[in-house]
Amino acid sequence: MLPTYSLIVPIYNEEATLHELYRRVSLVMNRLDAPAELVLINDGSHDRSLSLIRELHQEDSRVCYLSLARNFGHQIAVTAGLNFARGRVIVILDADLQDPPELIPAMIEKWNQGYQVVYAQRTQRRKEGWFKRFTAYTFYRLLKNLADVEIPIDTGDFCLLDRQVVDLLNAMPERNRYIRGLRSWVGFQQTSIKFERDPRFAGEVKYTFSKSFGLAVNGLVSFSIVPLRISTYVGLFAAVVALVMAVLVLYWRIFVPHSPVTGLATIIVAIFFLGAVQLVSIGILGEYIGRIYEEVKNRPLYTLGEVAGFERQPEASRSR
Repeated sequence: MLPTYSLIVPIYNEEATLHELYRRVSLVMNRLDAPAELVLINDGSHDRSLSLIRELHQEDSRVCYLSLARNFGHQIAVTAGLNFARGRVIVILDADLQDPPELIPAMIEKWNQGYQVVYAQRTQRRKEGWFKRFTAYTFYRLLKNLADVEIPIDTGDFCLLDRQVVDLLNAMPERNRYIRGLRSWVGFQQTSIKFERDPRFAGEVKYTFSKSFGLAVNGLVSFSIVPLRISTYVGLFAAVVALVMAVLVLYWRIFVPHSPVTGLATIIVAIFFLGAVQLVSIGILGEYIGRIYEEVKNRPLYTLGEVAGFERQPEASRSR
């Protein structure tokens, strides 16, 4: 019998949290009204995570797992889990237990009410530094205002998805995936559940500032062309300023020949300003061109090293 519920958890060097994760998730699974499976995706871990996952699979047949051949990143690991999940209801949560598994029954209740996407919305980030809170607050509101679709603020990948939504996500061919944006793009009936985000249970933070910044850039570029328009507007503004400065310099040269503003300093400032505008615009354009380059290569999203616990493998995911 195929499971009704699939719980997807990407794993990257989480040996310190795996047993507690399984304990809390299994308690939730035992209380559900239908069969459930736990899909663990080993994203190229370098510690004992894969060995522990194998042990959990041997002890509990509800535990299925994929082991990617190398580290492909969080969003691709989640995508692999979505490809293999067999349930009618799919829940995505992180392994660090900042996403409380105990919230899953409440999400399922929302699904029973007719909602096809239920996302967890953070009201508070416990024991996180001011810089992390400030950057997250700024990014979500910036993305909300710039994106072409309505992406809820203060939401991560912790969510419940109906099978119909997951089938649509699996059919999308794009490679630079931003799951929380894609689930908004597909539409359907969506709602939120508020929660206070707990600190990491154990281990080191996997989403460093550089990874978080990369994910933020990916979200902006994937769902908005406003950065391209901004670079165009800034270029037009620089052109107007340059024209005005040219007229002023010509005037000062003729009528105020000893004016200090016509010297070398003015030229250097103008060169640096125009150079900065050009480099920023080229960088923004490069982000979009880089994504075109990734798409046209048409490589598999991921490669699999090991699969266990599934009755069959989806045709679209047999990339070894």
